[in-house]
Amino acid sequence: MIYSWIVFIIVSSRGRFSTVKKCIHKATRKDVAVKFISKKMKKKEQAAHEAALLQHLQHPQYITIHDTYESPTSYILVLELMDDGRLLDYLMNHDELMEEKVAFYIRDTMEALQYLHNCRVAHLDIKPENLLIDLRIPVPRVKLIDLEDAVQITGHYHVHQLLGNPEFAAPEVIQGAPVSLGTDIWSIGVLTYVMLSGVSPFLDESKEETCINVCRVDFSFPHEYFCDVSHAARDFINVILQDDFRRRPTAATCLQHPWLQPHNGSYSKIPLDTSRLACFIERRRHQYDVHPVPNVKSFIMSRMNPGTLTLGSRHLLQNCVGFRFC
Repeated sequence: MIYSWIVFIIVSSRGRFSTVKKCIHKATRKDVAVKFISKKMKKKEQAAHEAALLQHLQHPQYITIHDTYESPTSYILVLELMDDGRLLDYLMNHDELMEEKVAFYIRDTMEALQYLHNCRVAHLDIKPENLLIDLRIPVPRVKLIDLEDAVQITGHYHVHQLLGNPEFAAPEVIQGAPVSLGTDIWSIGVLTYVMLSGVSPFLDESKEETCINVCRVDFSFPHEYFCDVSHAARDFINVILQDDFRRRPTAATCLQHPWLQPHNGSYSKIPLDTSRLACFIERRRHQYDVHPVPNVKSFIMSRMNPGTLTLGSRHLLQNCVGFRFC
């Protein structure tokens, strides 16, 4: 039994379907993270898929899995402990946050994603909470965690259910259309916007209105938020936030963008205003992406005139979701 091997210390985080606890492995006396996946919420093959994926990934930006167990109520994964905190909290602890530092960690995140995509795996849950920082090495790096939703992208269509707040969800997720590796690229674009400005580009007063904004690709670069951000950074975001996933660049192509090249001279030299980012982090801290957004496709069609849809959104809704326009 798992408790004969570990000593429980504290609950470190709670996810949609799981709880992660910091524990001590009795035999090695090493700290580990133990993930308890609820049997009520997940099937055995789903937990096994996550475990197998972690075992397959051999990259320093993904956590190591040590062992697996099963209890009457949970599927249990014993994992490498990451307790240095989240990337955004780490960045907020600096006296000044510069655009070059944001570009460094977006590049670092994109490198982790490129490795995953080279394995033909889409993460499908790229958001700030799933980006941890590893301070055990001379140059801190991002660890991309939580592969519960990750899928192998093959010739078969996979539709990903929209859960919780759609801030980082791509249009195809909201519209119930097949996802792709490009679905993750969209989320990186949103993340970049947030890190540079402290505001969420598509967030509105309700989840449904946020979905509308995403499907319309309705965002801008307000002067008050982006006056101290370079044109290269804004171009990077524009290149990524394409409604049609086929037009989005791959992770490898993103890494060739001028904004992600080290010491390129295009970065703004003015420190970013982090007051809005602090508010963003605090809001997200009290937000749980658990429940599906109900009837979102019906809501979209009731609020959006076909003429206001982008070409990519029209194609997705017509050919993948079953809507027809007159």
